[in-house]
Amino acid sequence: MKKTIFSIGEAAEQAGMTRETLRHYDRIGLVKPSRVDPYTNYRYYSGEDIVRLNTVHALQQMDLPLAEIKQVLEYDDLEKIIAFLERAEQKADEKIASLRRGKAKIQRAKADYVEKLQSRRAAAGVFTREFPERVIMLADSVDKITVDDLWSYLRHFYRRLSDEQKDRFDFENLAGVYRSGASARYFAVCTRYEEIEGLIRLPAGTYLCADCTEENWRETLEQLMDTAAARYHGRPAFSLQLVVVSGILQWTYQLQVYAGGSPAGASGRENFCRGT
Repeated sequence: MKKTIFSIGEAAEQAGMTRETLRHYDRIGLVKPSRVDPYTNYRYYSGEDIVRLNTVHALQQMDLPLAEIKQVLEYDDLEKIIAFLERAEQKADEKIASLRRGKAKIQRAKADYVEKLQSRRAAAGVFTREFPERVIMLADSVDKITVDDLWSYLRHFYRRLSDEQKDRFDFENLAGVYRSGASARYFAVCTRYEEIEGLIRLPAGTYLCADCTEENWRETLEQLMDTAAARYHGRPAFSLQLVVVSGILQWTYQLQVYAGGSPAGASGRENFCRGT
């Protein structure tokens, strides 16, 4: 014989809820048990109560608050029910669109980390890289790179532009510090720009590079400068300290100093300093 009355534990299991959830629904009048034992205060639920509990559960999947669910369950007008379901469908579409946008952001972030991982060099010590000419914009002076600055890095550069200029500039998704003499300033590589005062052109050619950490970047930079002086007969006039993301809120650095177009130093001599 099919069971027609259920204890609170059985009803909770049938509806995929907890006993405390059913007690809460009883207190707020959302789903009341068909019978309460006057001596033990045990709650008992009918098959119709189970259907109502499952309906509440389904409506919760639409992100509806319990107060609205209670109102919907009291509808006895088909037009109201249809209008409600249309609104619920619209909310579902909006949620799907939001999830798709979130997924696209995750995919872009993942691709960025994959690219960083693939470009990371396993070899320790000094290595060389070839770069085309790079146009950079300098921003604020910096003593130490901070996570707050990296969180919204490009604001340093867009705030230097007028509203009209902002539409004519784009920057590479790259953070770092440009050092020349005693000056240390944030820089951004321009991918789209117009000629304005304050832009610097980094020469194309060979750069000596080395990976380092916050603890040893000064020592590593001095080693790069000494290597450049020994190989290319002059200390580079500038250096770049690029942020290399190694975790969600962790990073190391890659240092770059200009080595010119050839060991003989046939080009780019203005980017070296004498006196070594």
